[in-house]
Amino acid sequence: MANTTFNGKVRSENGFAQITKTAATGAITENTTIDSSGNVSAGGTLSVTGRSTLTGNTIATTAGTGITTGTGTVYEAGVIKIGEVFHTTILIDLTGLASSGSGDIIGKAATANSHIGQITAAVNGTVLGGKLTCLEAPAGGDPDINLWYADEATGTEDAAVTGLTNQVQMCDSGDLAIGTIVGIPTPPAADKYMYMVTGAATDANYTAGKILIEFFGYE
Repeated sequence: MANTTFNGKVRSENGFAQITKTAATGAITENTTIDSSGNVSAGGTLSVTGRSTLTGNTIATTAGTGITTGTGTVYEAGVIKIGEVFHTTILIDLTGLASSGSGDIIGKAATANSHIGQITAAVNGTVLGGKLTCLEAPAGGDPDINLWYADEATGTEDAAVTGLTNQVQMCDSGDLAIGTIVGIPTPPAADKYMYMVTGAATDANYTAGKILIEFFGYE
């Protein structure tokens, strides 16, 4: 069949397929397909000359309202899988959040659902390890920010993280300063919700502080 040029959209209710036909047997191999839901499976090499924006590459559950409703607070997260390695990143500006007593959950003052996201094996892989990087030193609130996980998403700022179910500390950061990198020796278990928790008692609002949390997982 000769090449065909269309003026307008090419539409199909049941998807598209680019195929190879074996001359000797007539067998058809589908190399690249777009199914009826728009899912693409590309069998060749993908060459992109423009920018790529992967808007769907988010973690399973974004942060709770105890984080996202802080005034001036920034929370963004994403996941990329390269080969068989999952790379999860969580970027947080602490401004607008609050800390209180030692071992208490950090979040918008007196607000529930102060978790920073949920890890699942389907989205993040089985997490092998991670790290926390301080991009700007915390000010106002407590600079000793540790990471924990627990079963519930409902943890409230100013409440003890030990009041949650099956809570586990992932890392002990000490006081964060710009450039500090802290390993996360105990990675989050699947389906758990993660929290930032004070390591010391400082009852105040954060006026500065930027951190990057990264996890590395496998299929």
